[in-house]
Amino acid sequence: MAVEQKNSMSALATKICNQINSVFSNQSTQLPTNALSVIVQEIDAIASKKCHVFIYGVGREGLMLKAFCMRLAHLGLSAHCVGDMTTPPISSSDLLIVSAGPGGFSTVDAICGIARSNGARILVITAQPETGSAVKYATSVAFLPAQTMANDDDQNSQSSLLPMGSVYEGALFVLFEMVVFKLTQILAQTPEAVRSRHTNLE
Repeated sequence: MAVEQKNSMSALATKICNQINSVFSNQSTQLPTNALSVIVQEIDAIASKKCHVFIYGVGREGLMLKAFCMRLAHLGLSAHCVGDMTTPPISSSDLLIVSAGPGGFSTVDAICGIARSNGARILVITAQPETGSAVKYATSVAFLPAQTMANDDDQNSQSSLLPMGSVYEGALFVLFEMVVFKLTQILAQTPEAVRSRHTNLE
């Protein structure tokens, strides 16, 4: 019984991972530059100027972005989640990274508007680059062609294992891990240096 349960869990996990992997399999046919290279280039440019990176997202997207912000801090970057009490003001030398899977949210749009009025660069990650409201604020766009709540009721999504925006949110986690991997190499960060920046107040 235990073996059957393990095999069942493994099969289900494989199906879910394959569904998330399909998001990245489609990347090469969608745009000349993929989401990974766009994000890495934007953050590398900020790191070389020793400026701030600001992160914002709502709901489960926001949770993925907070985890990403934590890793950026571990890499030695001045990374801040919008809304934290210690978040500094944004300026023209800084970068705001937001996620708007379905294309836009009122809070994301408002925060992008403030960042833009202060001259900051704005990187928008989205599955709806052509119709989304957040893209009009963007200086660069990272297209992640995954199912969100904007299209979770279409025919192709009805057979999906993951509900609503879970495919997009899972893809965000994987994408950010790839970004961290690339930045670790670009910024010449050793495992010891990264670990040394992890909090010890736990």
